[in-house]
Amino acid sequence: MCTALGEPDARAAVTFLGTDRIEVLRFRDDSREGAVVRYATLGMSAQPMADPTAMVADPVKGPRAELVLSVRAGVADTDKVLRSLAVLAASPQVEGLIVTPGASLDVGEPLWPGAPFTSVLVAEPGGLVEDLELDEPLDPVRFLPLLPMTPNEAAWKRVHGAQALQERWLTNGTDLRDPSRRSVPLE
Repeated sequence: MCTALGEPDARAAVTFLGTDRIEVLRFRDDSREGAVVRYATLGMSAQPMADPTAMVADPVKGPRAELVLSVRAGVADTDKVLRSLAVLAASPQVEGLIVTPGASLDVGEPLWPGAPFTSVLVAEPGGLVEDLELDEPLDPVRFLPLLPMTPNEAAWKRVHGAQALQERWLTNGTDLRDPSRRSVPLE
């Protein structure tokens, strides 16, 4: 992760009852016009995600992931997203979820103070941070980008699917890194 994003300039740790410690690292990228802040979880991949219907969870085999959120710097107080990201990263252990591309994750409150988003769409990995290969028999760690969704977008996605929402964003030229953007037109 540090190979792709550089050294973190801040970090926070959260531990929820019955879960492993989750850290959220902050990376600033001022190299391009319009600085970007990236937040990445660390600790979600310590345990493989297990099928909640399985009688016994395999302690070794299973998908592993970390979450990455990218937003424009200086537009909103996005550093308060740390707790929300830790909650999302703990959800496989707490709720028995397997987080995969196309899934919606909801925290039930704004991702940060004043944010128009309460949930995220999990995007396809492999763009910003490559998978981290682990020794056999462990599955690689996938770094899953998160795309903030407004409540209207999340509801529309439940009906029409993740691909349709992503096409709507693309068609409308939506800046998914804008921490104060409005919902895309959904008519």
